[in-house]
Amino acid sequence: MGRAFEYRKARKLKRWGNMAKTFTKLGKEIIMAVKAGGPDPHANSKLRALIQNAKAENMPKENVERAIKKATSKDQSDYKEVVYEGYGPNGIAILVETATDNTTRTVANVRSYFNKFGGSLGTSGSVSFMFEHKCIFKVKQKEGLDLEELELEMIDFGVSEIFVDDDEVINIYGEFENFGEIQKYLEDNGFELVSADFERIPTDTKNLTKDEYAGLEKLLGKLEEDEDVTNVYHTIGNLDELTEE
Repeated sequence: MGRAFEYRKARKLKRWGNMAKTFTKLGKEIIMAVKAGGPDPHANSKLRALIQNAKAENMPKENVERAIKKATSKDQSDYKEVVYEGYGPNGIAILVETATDNTTRTVANVRSYFNKFGGSLGTSGSVSFMFEHKCIFKVKQKEGLDLEELELEMIDFGVSEIFVDDDEVINIYGEFENFGEIQKYLEDNGFELVSADFERIPTDTKNLTKDEYAGLEKLLGKLEEDEDVTNVYHTIGNLDELTEE
């Protein structure tokens, strides 16, 4: 098992918060995908993947259809994907992904969270180099499939790691820029897609004591709660191994 497996196993913070926020995030992503590639999922691979993600998260079909319809409305605001970078207490690097229709509001909120809880908002590129940007596909098992052979075959498509998770679902990690190629390979070869997403995996992590993490947890929690924030990544080590001292 590689770093992606260990990172996913260790990460305890819920990425999208409660169900309402999950649906809000997916709705924004669907709107951005439609504006970028059109409302037809057959011709828009990103939209096709997001519709599958929505299904995996039990998002009602009418919510998906409403988001697609909103994206084609002249009155619909444009959402922008903006990434903010900074440091929390104890030198922990934090990367915050947002989808916003008002960057002035979003940056003000994010900066206030960092300032209030002992961190500092940095400039673009200040911590992003500490993370590898990956795409991740989850597909259902196929009878008789050899994972090692699959991984060897998909290396040319930018795949770096394949493993089976606790739900017996195959996780396929690849380079961010190879999303379309990997998706096409999986669809062409009859794999049933469960979900497709992106993730940032830290190249190095730092272990904290329980007391150190307690202070940082407040900052991470506040960021996760913000309606414009879609994902929060950090360089904290395995949360199952927090020390007492």
